[in-house]
Amino acid sequence: MESLRELFRIGFGPSSSHTMGPRYAVERFISSHPDARKVEVTLYGSLAATGKGHLTDKAISEAFSAHDIECNITWHPEIVKSFHPNALTILETYPDTLSETYYSVGGGKVVREGDENKDIHNPYQDELVGSMEKLLSYCDENGLQFWEVAIEAEGNDILEYMRQVWTVMNDAIKRGIEAEGVLPGGLHLQRKACQSYAKSRDFSGSMGNASNAFAYALAVSEENAGGGLIVTAPTCGSCGVLPSVLFHLMKEYEVPEIRILRALLTAGMIGNIVKTNGSISGAEAGCQAEVGVACAMAGGAAAQIMGGTIRQVEYAAEMGLEHHLGLTCDPLMGLVQIPCIERNALAAMRAIDHATYALMGDGMHKISFDDVVSVMVETGHALPSLYRETSQGGLAGIQEFNSKE
Repeated sequence: MESLRELFRIGFGPSSSHTMGPRYAVERFISSHPDARKVEVTLYGSLAATGKGHLTDKAISEAFSAHDIECNITWHPEIVKSFHPNALTILETYPDTLSETYYSVGGGKVVREGDENKDIHNPYQDELVGSMEKLLSYCDENGLQFWEVAIEAEGNDILEYMRQVWTVMNDAIKRGIEAEGVLPGGLHLQRKACQSYAKSRDFSGSMGNASNAFAYALAVSEENAGGGLIVTAPTCGSCGVLPSVLFHLMKEYEVPEIRILRALLTAGMIGNIVKTNGSISGAEAGCQAEVGVACAMAGGAAAQIMGGTIRQVEYAAEMGLEHHLGLTCDPLMGLVQIPCIERNALAAMRAIDHATYALMGDGMHKISFDDVVSVMVETGHALPSLYRETSQGGLAGIQEFNSKE
């Protein structure tokens, strides 16, 4: 498994696969071809189908413009590459003529064509901790918790990186609950986090607690939709779930920062297992691979914070993914707004519920986390492309919104 630095990427929204990934691809191309002055960029598949709503063209143009490189972009949603539906080809037209193709595989990660099977530095030994079953066994044998395995593999420096991650998450929540106005794009969607947070302070009991977490998730998701600085967890489209749950628990139970950082490491281990054995790409496996995985990460982290055993953590994570199986990726007008923002808020509450449910038992259950990851992959491949971030089916197919494009 790769470093948690690859899972928790700090960057600007609204999409890890459509914004962060293409920008990173451009930066890689420029570093390899510093003399380029004119390029042609061709977007394929899902990257082309929902690229305008995700600001893909803006991210690419800005990255080339910063280096005084002239850029022209063409769109081919009807052409789907076999390796991954999010693909782009960059062709240098002056002074040389050469091209490279990149795949944005989810979570901001980019793979260059030809490097698909190239060995990558992986600090985790897959034969020991590359699945949930293996991770649980390794923890049992060595008396460790999930977060301790992360530190053992990556060193204490990973805690410092988690501190950076938590700072960005905190800042996104604080900005989001203060910001008002309309989000960019053709939906003219009003931000709701500020009003939701104000109203939540008047609620009491369980309703008050729930509404706070809702507001925090809305805050981060709206910051992402507005192109703000966020952390992929595991993606931009699902970035509101984990920080809202951790921020809520920190405030509610006065959890010290070090325990939040350890919970982030645990969430990262859960997300990394899915990334390694399944997918965190909506274009590849639907929203179950984004919000579903985020809910699993947040549920497991919450169970740990509340004193759960490693098996209760696994159970909470398993429920988070299991109960999002089949969730489609069908954003209106290709924007990371509807249904994405509300899904983050509701998944945050489900994560807290899953942690509570897991803590009520001993963590033993019939269906394993690894089983659900396998089913998620099977389900994702079975989903018609209409429901995998193409903006052609599901909610995205509502004619009223298609006519606004």
